[in-house]
Amino acid sequence: MSNNTQPLLGSLGLCRKAGRLLHGHDRVLEAVLSGKVALVLLAQDASERTARHLRDACEGLVPCRTMPLTAAELAGLTPKPAAVFGVTDENLARLCMSHIE
Repeated sequence: MSNNTQPLLGSLGLCRKAGRLLHGHDRVLEAVLSGKVALVLLAQDASERTARHLRDACEGLVPCRTMPLTAAELAGLTPKPAAVFGVTDENLARLCMSHIE
């Protein structure tokens, strides 16, 4: 993991501690469709099918970005490995986006 990914990982940890981080394809997708997510984040190694499906679902509703982190690097955030994450707070979403772009 490179040093420039540490701030993003820290921000995601903050989201988790605040109870504002969802993980898992189905859970995030459901939250997107019900308008409860401010940002969708995909692990760098998310499958092409998963990434395409989420991007299509998010189009026109919520930003969907690929992170420079793999599912293995993100494993410490969740009880089970996940490649799809959703941030449910606008301010925390902006914080995460600032580390991606």
